[in-house]
Amino acid sequence: MTRPIRITIWNENWHETKQPEIRAVYPEGIHGAIANGIAAEDFQIRTATFFDPEFGLTDEVLAETDVLFWWGHVVHKEIPDELVTRVQKRVLDGMGLVVLHSGHHSKLFARLMGTSCNLSWREHEGGERERVWVIDPAHPIAQGLPESIVVPQSEMYGEPFDIPQPDHLVFVSWVEGGEVFRSGCCYHRGRGRIFYFSPGHESFPIYFMPEIHRVLSNAARWCASPHEDGTRMVNRHRPVPLETIRSDEGSP
Repeated sequence: MTRPIRITIWNENWHETKQPEIRAVYPEGIHGAIANGIAAEDFQIRTATFFDPEFGLTDEVLAETDVLFWWGHVVHKEIPDELVTRVQKRVLDGMGLVVLHSGHHSKLFARLMGTSCNLSWREHEGGERERVWVIDPAHPIAQGLPESIVVPQSEMYGEPFDIPQPDHLVFVSWVEGGEVFRSGCCYHRGRGRIFYFSPGHESFPIYFMPEIHRVLSNAARWCASPHEDGTRMVNRHRPVPLETIRSDEGSP
């Protein structure tokens, strides 16, 4: 893209608003930590939360968004289906989507995946060490990363993870308790690119880690739609063929 990539970081912001212990970890909200961490010359970043008018995702905001980040947890069911439909349409039309951590159970991600998106999970006091293995170092989202990222404190997400087979798998995690998890998954839906990335529990300062910033910055650039001509996927009636259709007359 010749202009900056327009990023909207949506965070439900419930934990930071309602729980002082979480606000102590993320005083500017998870959305603020991500926005500050990925700030770059080629990014134009805005944030939105569950508590904003129209959830911060008006038609105008969505129309001006190239990549939408989504972090949600406890208010999934309170997101109106009408909003989910509008965001889904924007993805199908070419808007990129980065779904983070517990966003796997959002209405939006489940709608786009067509599955339950259920997984195995465990919250251990103090968290568990997670090693995020880069299994495809050639993928754009893996650029500039070491062979693995160690997250000192994380919530356990483990297999089985009820998602469609990823179009591309970039990261696989191992956690201290022994489980493994497909933690970095790429998809295409319509003209839109989707990336799911699991590390990011609200109780731990994961979104302050430089390596995580690199993942999210790379993901934003990969998810940014390459289509700038404004075309949309539509149902086209083509009454006139492009080529001459042979007649059956005289056919053997």
